[in-house]
Amino acid sequence: MNVTELNATRHSGTDIALPDGRSVPRIGVGGWAMGGPFFLDGRPDGWGDVDDAQSVRALELAYDLGARIFDTADVYGTGHSETVLGRAFAQRRSEIYLATKFGYLYDEATRHVAGSDVSPAYIGKAVQASLRRLGTDYIDLYQIHVGGLAPAAADAAGEALERLAETGAIRAWGWSTDDAAAARRMLAFPHFAAVQQELSLFCDGPDMLALCEANGLLSLNRSPLAMGFLTGKFGPATAMPASDVRGAGHDWVRFFKHGRPLPEFLARLDAVRELLRSGGRTLAQGALGWILARSPRAVPIPGFKTESQVRDNLGALQKGPLSAATMAEIAHLLAVAEDA
Repeated sequence: MNVTELNATRHSGTDIALPDGRSVPRIGVGGWAMGGPFFLDGRPDGWGDVDDAQSVRALELAYDLGARIFDTADVYGTGHSETVLGRAFAQRRSEIYLATKFGYLYDEATRHVAGSDVSPAYIGKAVQASLRRLGTDYIDLYQIHVGGLAPAAADAAGEALERLAETGAIRAWGWSTDDAAAARRMLAFPHFAAVQQELSLFCDGPDMLALCEANGLLSLNRSPLAMGFLTGKFGPATAMPASDVRGAGHDWVRFFKHGRPLPEFLARLDAVRELLRSGGRTLAQGALGWILARSPRAVPIPGFKTESQVRDNLGALQKGPLSAATMAEIAHLLAVAEDA
């Protein structure tokens, strides 16, 4: 299906106005996995090896299927994800909404992450490095990647980002955080336009969504498929390799333990599996349809490693948001499953 055909069949409720005024489809693409291997706290923090040529083909396919929001971070593959994304859209830069993040310190040579820095001096260096890797002279949305900041540090970062917006190096900025109260303080800055929150069928974020809806912020949704859990491809016997972030032993990976999907989340998915498949959807499309129905400001940004994953994810645009009745039934069944 080409873009013209997609626009003709797109379900109502699947477009959103960006901070720059453009109206685009309400599903984007995340660039974590395409960064390839890198390490945090001595453990793998990527999704295994990647094929850059395949990544570029998948990005081009995403564009052909309607995606215009492409999100990455300088730390993904310690710069590699930005480089691949810039290469893929070198001839279409003005046609996409390019978002990246900063704040974690890393060594590009060893691909190890160590510490964080959101000081004004560091922001100035980080944005120049990202502009170079992305092959562009401006970033549409530049986001603080460190989720927890003291008020003074957040204010100083906000002031530095405002100065970058005034120079044209960035068009708008946001914050990847799940702390709605902290994000609310940033409303004082005129170019603060977005938050990136974790949001999925397994991880709701009502306070942040309310903030975005009340103030016209863009809500980019990381882990919309619960790190792949909501595709339905995992079972009790699944064991992720240690080279994959889900099997590396990070304590913040909530849906897997020692590389195995947690049984309570398998049970929750089983409880709503058929509802997610309503209307001929795949499980991934149902999970993304849940987000589209959850809030008009929500924009899921599922990651990918293959073209088939991109095709599946962007297919949710044709199916549209889940119905109100389906959403209510899912909420009931999940509540029952969580209490069991």
